[in-house]
Amino acid sequence: MRSIEKHWYAPRLWLSLLLAPLACLFALLSGMRRWAFRFGLCKAQYLSVPVVVIGNINVGGVGKTPLTLSLIASLQARGLRVGVISRGYGGSHTAPTLLDAASRANEVGDEPLLFAASGVPVVVGRDRVAAGRCLLQARPDLDLILSDDGLQHYRLGRALEIVVMDGARGVGNGRLLPAGPLREPVSRLAGVDALVVNGGRAAVFPDLPPDLPVFAMTLEPGRFVSLADPAQTRAAADFSGQRLVALAGIGHPQRFFATLAGQGIVTQRNIAFPDHHTFNAEDVPDDADAVLVTTKDAVKLQCINHARLWALPVAARLTPDLADWIIVQLKRR
Repeated sequence: MRSIEKHWYAPRLWLSLLLAPLACLFALLSGMRRWAFRFGLCKAQYLSVPVVVIGNINVGGVGKTPLTLSLIASLQARGLRVGVISRGYGGSHTAPTLLDAASRANEVGDEPLLFAASGVPVVVGRDRVAAGRCLLQARPDLDLILSDDGLQHYRLGRALEIVVMDGARGVGNGRLLPAGPLREPVSRLAGVDALVVNGGRAAVFPDLPPDLPVFAMTLEPGRFVSLADPAQTRAAADFSGQRLVALAGIGHPQRFFATLAGQGIVTQRNIAFPDHHTFNAEDVPDDADAVLVTTKDAVKLQCINHARLWALPVAARLTPDLADWIIVQLKRR
């Protein structure tokens, strides 16, 4: 799998030829599904409040979680009552499930726990429409729903589609799965409402529609938080002279490692796990003074009471203001 992922961003001819038939089959099946909804053979189902989908056309971490958290805070600050629906990848629940204080990552996934910690109601479920209905049954006073991912879940009617992409990696070789990193062709961007570019430049994306609103997103790291005692925080400089190891089980772990290096942190080694990895005590090295992790991974490490674990929160900053833009668009529609 790692060999294929490397091929997405550093193509090799022999692998391109080998994967081309599978990519064509994927394109045919996904294209037929899109056309079925576009021409009314399948019907989208709308909820009683606007749904804003935050998704991507490629696989791998692009920054949807910090963007969603930023929008939750910004929209709430403007007086809107916000709820979130999510697939809950990595969780065991299949039926729509409303998160509560007893929810655990192995049941509902990691990102939903982060959203719930921000103070909004969250429902996870494979069926996004059913998840939205469950959320509104529990909280009928909501003004809007943010859908974490779900861009390709066409049965869920949406008021706005916001696509997030990695400005550094771009679209890779530009091919569909499994020959490339794309779930949908780049032409899909012509049908979305806005593009958020996480780092880098929008110029890495070819043939963007000239009228497509583009928002620049940067991730600003905060102070490290102790998993043993969340009231205890540290700056990057406080780890000076210590033996450090970084762990990451996210879609693009290299971004986390680069963020640490950008803060002047020198690690003995960086350990990458698959996205949504379920951690256990054996995953945490015992030869380090401190182990640095992402907040997304931290929710899966709560069961490991390890005094050496420190999580690095990041905050998304958007230019221009995306929350204001969303409010204006919803009023117009």
